[in-house]
Amino acid sequence: MPTTYSPRAVSLPSAITLLRLKFRLLAAVSTEWAFGAAWKLFTTPRQLPEKHWEAAALASARSFTVPIKTGLVTAYEWNPAGEQTVLLVHGWEHRASFWGVLAQALVAAGFRVVALDGPAHGASEGRRTTLPNFARAVQAVADTLGDVYAVVAHSFGGAATVGVPVRFNQAQNGRLPRLVLLAVPGSTTAVAQRFTELLQLPPAVVARLNRHVQEQHGRDAESFSLIQVGRQFPADRALLFHDHNDASIPFAEAEEIAANWPGLDFRASIGLGHNRIMRDPAVLRQIVAFLG
Repeated sequence: MPTTYSPRAVSLPSAITLLRLKFRLLAAVSTEWAFGAAWKLFTTPRQLPEKHWEAAALASARSFTVPIKTGLVTAYEWNPAGEQTVLLVHGWEHRASFWGVLAQALVAAGFRVVALDGPAHGASEGRRTTLPNFARAVQAVADTLGDVYAVVAHSFGGAATVGVPVRFNQAQNGRLPRLVLLAVPGSTTAVAQRFTELLQLPPAVVARLNRHVQEQHGRDAESFSLIQVGRQFPADRALLFHDHNDASIPFAEAEEIAANWPGLDFRASIGLGHNRIMRDPAVLRQIVAFLG
């Protein structure tokens, strides 16, 4: 399931009004019908139009695919001769090409860089995905890379990597030397609540959604939350960036992650929002220095 969901995901007020009416009518007829439609919407990322700089971001990368249960996952590799591998994990409705600026900075610093398109994102197969399914894709790519020195993950990608979690370097000591998180959600339940409030879903439908997560994964939604499990992730050093003006994930969630994760290096920014934090020169310099 996505761990970022804001009103901008349905951009027009008229569209929100129509969706609310749709779910009100569905729920009046059948809780199960309303649940099915809500779950489909919650797990279906939009394919955003390609931006003019994306092709250039991937031009120097080698593409390859990795199979998982739900289809082929496409990944990209820059600087294969680099001595240490950094894996980049994008967020909801993004794709590997969104990491182009950071990939260039890491290659310039001598790293081998790999980024994937998550299931139902970019060139990877599938039309829907959940948090555990996304994590399985990250796991499959990580397993093909050998030793992974560092992971940089944004938003939903960070929630999948740490919250599920993905296991790195299992043939060695099972630890990840460096972890960088950008604009990640603290509470999976809070994300779901924002989604259900946006659509004004009735309590019976909300309860059915919560029950579905428990039935499918054998754990409740909050058990994926970084506030709960971040401190258990086996990273030697971990760094979290979050912007005060993030409109998708409240800054207070980042503060709560930091309060519950001893040793986490928490750095705040102002004015970068949810996405610009991925390519801000000052943030990129700090990432490269942290990995160095």
